[in-house]
Amino acid sequence: AVAEVKLRDDQYTLDHMRAFGMYNYLHLDSWYQDSVYYVDQFGRVMNLSVTLDTALQKPREVFRLPTDLTACDNRLCASVHFLSSTWVTLSDGTGRLYLIKSGKRGNSASEKWEIVFNEELGSPFIIAHSVSFVKSDRHSVAVLLLRVEKDESDTKGSGFHVTLEWVTIAEVSKEGDHRYEIFKRRVLQGKSVPHYAAIEPSGDGLMIVSYKPFKFMQGENDQLEENDNEKTTNEKKDPLYYWQQSEDDVTVTVHIPQDITKDDIKVRFSPDNICVTLKDQPPLMEGKLYSSVDHESCTWIIRDNKSLEISLIKKNEGPRWPELIVGDTRGEFIMDASQCSEITESLMHLTSEVMNPDPEKENPPCNAQELEECDAFLEDSASLCRFDGDTLKVTHVIHLGSNQYLFSVVVDPREMPCFCLRHDVDALLWQPHADQPENMWEHIATFNALGYVQASKQDKKFMACAPDYSYAALCECLRRVFIYRQPTPLSTVLYNRKEGRQVGQVAKQLVATLEANDPILGFQATRERLFVLTTKTLFLIKVNSGN
Repeated sequence: AVAEVKLRDDQYTLDHMRAFGMYNYLHLDSWYQDSVYYVDQFGRVMNLSVTLDTALQKPREVFRLPTDLTACDNRLCASVHFLSSTWVTLSDGTGRLYLIKSGKRGNSASEKWEIVFNEELGSPFIIAHSVSFVKSDRHSVAVLLLRVEKDESDTKGSGFHVTLEWVTIAEVSKEGDHRYEIFKRRVLQGKSVPHYAAIEPSGDGLMIVSYKPFKFMQGENDQLEENDNEKTTNEKKDPLYYWQQSEDDVTVTVHIPQDITKDDIKVRFSPDNICVTLKDQPPLMEGKLYSSVDHESCTWIIRDNKSLEISLIKKNEGPRWPELIVGDTRGEFIMDASQCSEITESLMHLTSEVMNPDPEKENPPCNAQELEECDAFLEDSASLCRFDGDTLKVTHVIHLGSNQYLFSVVVDPREMPCFCLRHDVDALLWQPHADQPENMWEHIATFNALGYVQASKQDKKFMACAPDYSYAALCECLRRVFIYRQPTPLSTVLYNRKEGRQVGQVAKQLVATLEANDPILGFQATRERLFVLTTKTLFLIKVNSGN
């Protein structure tokens, strides 16, 4: 039977459920056609490769994990990822990572799984993604490990946080001996299990779709630098000057040190510029004013509370200045109450007391009551972030808003996995291209109405689509599998009676009911077949004929 690991009593959060309870125990090897793997209770990695439906082989053992899985109390499910046509990463769920050279897989003559690296990497994890690349003439492998860890400092939330550890393993040659060693370990931390997390094929960056943001946890050296930066930003925070305006003048107030007298202050006015200096110091304020002033009527005085007050007379009465000195952000604008109410009144026409004041209009903007319960989902604002591997900083952020994340799929194993998002009623498939900054996310396929259809499936567990987009499929926790084909031309004539037009294409929906009482543990789609795994059975559903 499949080595299923049930959630323990202390794994009670939604994140545990997402990461481990909804884990897909069936692994698709995208480098070869119709080849799937799972790990059984004896720790054997079992493979089923299909070439002909008429000659189905039994699953065969390709590798056996050296550790006794049942001995470890807090273990997670074993995980496998195929990072190239000859390399595999494998975790036994106890916190040990294996890097395996497999030879060409799917053919018992050339296939031989050999461990080239195995190391204990701390608390148990599952492999989220891995890639193989060559950098400065060395073969390297980058692996992303997912953990849900107890967080003592989090008293208000669930008491847990999620970490993604990005481990880079590189080939080292010592006296003709080729070994693989850990080259770099970096940790990102967040408060929700990512929907999608993948390393770029070059190993230079990382993309994450998640509900809550992730950020890199710095080592001590980096933290010192960060603190220095923080200090400088804190110092900047106090405004250097405050300013107010009416229709015809602008008043600027600057705080000055105790020992400054009237003779130490120099204020120069010109029609478009201002310059304020104290003693022999560099100018306190200097620059081009937002608009012209009547420089001969401008004045300044020192108030009792040691502040310098400057009055500027606007040349053009009326227009409001959005800033005092062009490009200077060190001042703070203070608005009085009458100005606030004026602005509020000028914006009144854009708002309304009623939800939809004029429902008879041609197109009402959007009526929330038309949405059904299943259309509303909790995570209303996931975002997609790209992290740079060198600076560890976020380079791109896209707020997905109401574009709900549905599933991910490998279309081309040399590229990053694609992810599918709901756009209105449809589902759109996006292919990331890390090496194309202008076209970093390309829309490659659309599944019509899939967004709407999947929302009504309350029991759905897994979703997938064929790598050639010919169909999408989803399965429930038990028995039922739904297959949604793309529209295809009809061989017979079909009319839409309501509209009196001929229909050229029809998209078919199929339902398969499995003869199984065990819950579905794994689900994968290839061009021709769907593979569905339960504890004791592996089902194959032929969706497309080979031609």
